Amino acid sequence: MSFHTQASRHVPLPRSAHPDNPIPQEPRSLPHYDVSPSVSAQSLSYSESDSFSDSESPSTPPPDQEVEEITEKLKNQNTMSIDFTRNEKRRASTVLLSQNAQDVQRLLGNGKSATQLIEKTCCGGGCCMMETLSDDRTTLSRTPVVVPDNAAFRSLNLKLGPLNLESQLTSLASLPAKTISFLPLPGAKQENHSRSEIHPPSFVTPHHPYSVYPAPVYHARELTKPGAEKRTYHFDIDVTDYPEEGGDVSFVVGGAVGVCAPNETSRVDEIFDLLSVPRFVRDKPVLLKTETGRWPTVWGDDQPRELVTTRRELLTWCADIQSYPPTKPLLRLLAEHAEAKNEKKILEYLASAQGQAAFCDLRTGPYVTIAQLLSAFPSSKPPLDHLLSSLQTLMPRFYSLSNDPHISSKRDGLAGRRLIEIAVTVHENDDWHGVARTGVGSGYFERLARQLLKSEKSGIAPRETGITVPLFRGLMANPLARKFATDGPMLLVGAGVGIAPFRGFVQRRLQNANCANKVWVLQGIRDSLVDELYNGEWGVHEDEVKKVVQSRRGHGRYVQEEVRHQADLVWYIINALDGRIFVCGSSKGMGEGVEAALVDVAMDKGKLNREEAVEFWEKKKDAGQYIAETW
Repeated sequence: MSFHTQASRHVPLPRSAHPDNPIPQEPRSLPHYDVSPSVSAQSLSYSESDSFSDSESPSTPPPDQEVEEITEKLKNQNTMSIDFTRNEKRRASTVLLSQNAQDVQRLLGNGKSATQLIEKTCCGGGCCMMETLSDDRTTLSRTPVVVPDNAAFRSLNLKLGPLNLESQLTSLASLPAKTISFLPLPGAKQENHSRSEIHPPSFVTPHHPYSVYPAPVYHARELTKPGAEKRTYHFDIDVTDYPEEGGDVSFVVGGAVGVCAPNETSRVDEIFDLLSVPRFVRDKPVLLKTETGRWPTVWGDDQPRELVTTRRELLTWCADIQSYPPTKPLLRLLAEHAEAKNEKKILEYLASAQGQAAFCDLRTGPYVTIAQLLSAFPSSKPPLDHLLSSLQTLMPRFYSLSNDPHISSKRDGLAGRRLIEIAVTVHENDDWHGVARTGVGSGYFERLARQLLKSEKSGIAPRETGITVPLFRGLMANPLARKFATDGPMLLVGAGVGIAPFRGFVQRRLQNANCANKVWVLQGIRDSLVDELYNGEWGVHEDEVKKVVQSRRGHGRYVQEEVRHQADLVWYIINALDGRIFVCGSSKGMGEGVEAALVDVAMDKGKLNREEAVEFWEKKKDAGQYIAETW
């Protein structure tokens, strides 16, 4: 998130003498503009009362001159409206829906200038070049499309308009290439794939040339309490026997580990069932041949491959079946193999120019899984190899360490062992089944946590569970790890699970008596009774270095407000030798709010105008003194 996207109005800092006497203030909302054929450029409304939405990125209003030009053309055409408000969910498909390509060109003219003009209001998805369906109600021969009668289809909320079986559709997406195939292994030895759902096959190697390490998990516990909005779990993972890789690669403070999380077994079987894949072939070894690309690996050159695997291994470890919205080529593939005429027509419509509006609504709404699409269009059963050719690769998930990995364990039974600790927040979305659907990685870790907790209740020692995590050292250029320093004053600002890596920072800093008074933590939480992570686990000086900011108890406020209240501390740290400010957490809300607060601090304490304050923090970023790790 850039400082340049923040509101231009400076928020005066409170003059409270003590941070415990704040002036609570809700986060500032974003402005909205409304341009319609009935509104002139001079009467454009600018409002700061719109509510903030975590699910949307801020809209950037067009410059006044361009707004005036667009408005004038709209008044002349009187055929469409463009709404920049943020009160509704994003509807990229409906901005310019009423026009076909010729209408848009007539409205804006031709050439580069017209393209630059429309870029200010276009989502970039090609909606403006769509073609609408003809709604000729005098044609008696048209056959209406009967929509599928099932819960999965209804959950898609498709708007089909006057679509009928005779509707002419143009610009259909091309059928995706079939890049993989399965060949039998006659007389081949049946390999043991009993661990196919526990540890990935050897060809799943994001850490080439090293294999993914099965790291033992010795303990798990829930950090949050009943009533918390999101569940967060803590894991202790033993990496004492992690293979040496040479060089300076190691587990470091603020670093990350990669985890190859599999798709849930029940979801894999659901897709097998929807595709009518016989049970006896799901785990049968086959020869996989690819024509191009890296798949099923995530490393190496773009070249054909041959390897022995099973259909279950590929669907479990290699194909992402729930994290990405559907693409037009995927819908085109489903249409190609749909036997029911009505289902085929609807799928072709979604992959056509005429169905651009419905397609954009489908992509910009809640994520739609491949199982949901197959359930919505039950007559479509594409071959598994062709379907796998069209799905995204299942990528590793990365998690920041929440401890100092250089400190050996002192607990009973694990004394002297090297443990790393991570915190995982479970991400949930409503599924069309009526139950919550967890993310691939967070859902996987929650299942592991429940297994471990159940084993502990049964009296099974942690080291006897045999539960492992397919793990490798994080290869990302993690800014938290790269910019961590063992000296110099440091301010750590985090919210939610974003606070976890700072626990390792504090553990390392508190080992040095000279640095104990040079680290401060601002932790943003909703309610200290249910979701304060790692309370009492930061070190002997926790009360002196950490301040908790709650948004839902008493006079609730947000961590960005505390940044403003601690303006003197912020200004001291950022101007001190080797001083650093770290921010970690969600970019929406917290990340944006903290950046806005920092700009206010620079304006107030440095006597800078807004442009100078923004430039000040940009330079601190370049110098490595301001480090933001947000998502």
